[in-house]
Amino acid sequence: MGEAAALRPGRPYPLGATLHEDGVNFALFSQHAEAVELCLFDASGRHELRRIALPECTDGVWHGHLAGATAGVVYGYRVHGPYRPHDGHRFNPHKLLLDPYARQLVGALHWSDALYGYEAGHVREDLSFDTRDSAPCVPKCRVVESAFDWGEDAPPATPWRDTLIYEAHVRGLTMRHPQVPPPLRGTYAGLASAPVIEHLRRLGVTALELLPVHAVLHERRLVESGRVNYWGYNPLAFCAPEPRYAAGADPVTEFKAMVKALHAAGIEVILDVVYNHTGEGDRLGPTVCWRGIDNAAYYRLREADRRDYVDFTGCGNTLNVAHPRVLQSVLDSLRAWVTEFHVDGFRFDLATALARGAHGFEPAGAFLAAVAQDPVLARVKLIAEPWDLGADGHRLGRFPPGWAEWNDRYRDAMRAFWRGDAGLAGEFARRLTGSADLFAHAGRRPQAAVNYVTAHDGFTLRDLVSYERKHNEANGEDNRDGHDNNLSCNYGVEGPTDDARINRLRAQQQRNLIATLLLSQGVPMILGGDEIGRTQRGNNNAYCQDDETSWLDWALDAEREGLLAFVCWVAALRRAHPSLRRRAFLRDGDIAWRRPDGAPMTTSDWEAPATRALAVWLAGADLRERGPRGETLCDDDLLLLINAHSEPRDFCLPAVSGGRAWRVEFDTARDDGLRSVPVAGDAYRLAARALALLVAAPEVERRDG
Repeated sequence: MGEAAALRPGRPYPLGATLHEDGVNFALFSQHAEAVELCLFDASGRHELRRIALPECTDGVWHGHLAGATAGVVYGYRVHGPYRPHDGHRFNPHKLLLDPYARQLVGALHWSDALYGYEAGHVREDLSFDTRDSAPCVPKCRVVESAFDWGEDAPPATPWRDTLIYEAHVRGLTMRHPQVPPPLRGTYAGLASAPVIEHLRRLGVTALELLPVHAVLHERRLVESGRVNYWGYNPLAFCAPEPRYAAGADPVTEFKAMVKALHAAGIEVILDVVYNHTGEGDRLGPTVCWRGIDNAAYYRLREADRRDYVDFTGCGNTLNVAHPRVLQSVLDSLRAWVTEFHVDGFRFDLATALARGAHGFEPAGAFLAAVAQDPVLARVKLIAEPWDLGADGHRLGRFPPGWAEWNDRYRDAMRAFWRGDAGLAGEFARRLTGSADLFAHAGRRPQAAVNYVTAHDGFTLRDLVSYERKHNEANGEDNRDGHDNNLSCNYGVEGPTDDARINRLRAQQQRNLIATLLLSQGVPMILGGDEIGRTQRGNNNAYCQDDETSWLDWALDAEREGLLAFVCWVAALRRAHPSLRRRAFLRDGDIAWRRPDGAPMTTSDWEAPATRALAVWLAGADLRERGPRGETLCDDDLLLLINAHSEPRDFCLPAVSGGRAWRVEFDTARDDGLRSVPVAGDAYRLAARALALLVAAPEVERRDG
């Protein structure tokens, strides 16, 4: 492209930079702008070459066609308009702005006072106006070619009932993996490497849920203290993969190759996405994109004084998806990740904030309605984190059909029950059987519940049974951050110990919790590393720890190898028994609850604070469900024995007919790897704080764990 390149009127659609045979069309929405300049840079993004005013504005979209431009063009925008914070307007053409539709970024953000639209430190704060050029401090956008050789790639399209989710961080999963080549560790390419895929397949993982991969803005306070926003919940660009996770110079192609490799292994890719807020923060934050493009359109502002932001997120601002063009930008971003990057679904951070309208949470509001009718998005997996920080923000169970939801009621019930808290038998039973009280409405099924015991936010599984208090001192916030109510227990010593008795109990409790998760109705989600005993040394909010605190340690001792083998075994049992993966909620005849003495559970048993031991009988003769080929499904009878008491309990075993006998598939009190052995007699002694799964069948073949 030479100096003679011309800027034609172009078209207002699609938004973003669109590559054509004869050039690039640029289109940017800004309802209140007075002028928009396209700024062109050299390939490095360091030197601004030209500024060209976009010549046309159609329905609030500024557009122009740059003839002769090709893939690789580096650009940004300067947007002119009023600077009146009290009216919600913060235009400042001295600030270079990213394209919200950018697919790739060039360079990194370098913190400087020039990034602010106002004079930092001025007595009038953000009411002042700053004239310094921010271009040297911000990344630039690059026009990319979308072509990629997908070959025979096809989405695995795993049914919800068969789904096992593994939540992980692109960087943390492989940074310490000895079998991943050092140049690939912590990258998209490393995640797609053979040893990682082999590990996921051994676990039976069907969906890899990645913490945010959108390009991230690292907060100034973190950068200046030598930290980063490791988790990535602070978006800088909604359509661009985070460049730090790329082994090479092309994160777009590398990300696509990762998805292709995972699909070839039968593993879906689900992205944790953050559309509820942006990295620009509150009114004193930087101006790098949406704020400078059209602050009054992109953000929810307080009606009394539009200088301030509505903050349902705790991050300083809330994206205004009630605005049609802002909603369009979110939907366009989601569709791009599906159609261009081939991802299989999304987990929406603070999804309640996206579903808020003029009267609070609206299940039939603009965002949820738009997704439901979208021909691309309605067919992928949609998972809501069903809360935000606003009034009445916790909306678990209230999202519409088509959505699954993170089930924090499950997390809390299982943690407290296995800790030995009183009066939780009924709550335990409701969560184990799919949370029908939360989801059995409007045609929803058990798969609406994404069950988990641990997630990135909070203790790891090992820490949950090793610490009673959070230890977040490394975050530099005087241990004030993170949750205080963790429902955890250290069993006598805070943190690591040489006490063999405590360590045995901790290992057993880890097996109890993860076995319960895998045997529950609904969709299980395992936190990456829990299967190998990962610890964060008591840090329950490691959002800024890009180091060995967060990275998985793959050097396994005998205990951690044993835990991995156990998790693989129980996951295989889940796959083998359709009774554990019911499409519909359990009904009378499908399930029977019994006391240890074999008598049916009564109302007084359920309500008794001391009830911590019970048996669950799942009938397998007729599941009243069809398999993938239309076949009638049946299963063995299953008996789950549960004892959260601090003393052993003897369980009377129900009689079985037809030459069958009970066999123990596993007992969490056993750490010797003994699997699938017959039970002698009509009773079974279950150790304190233990769980056992028995199967009634003529023969149970040993499965490869």
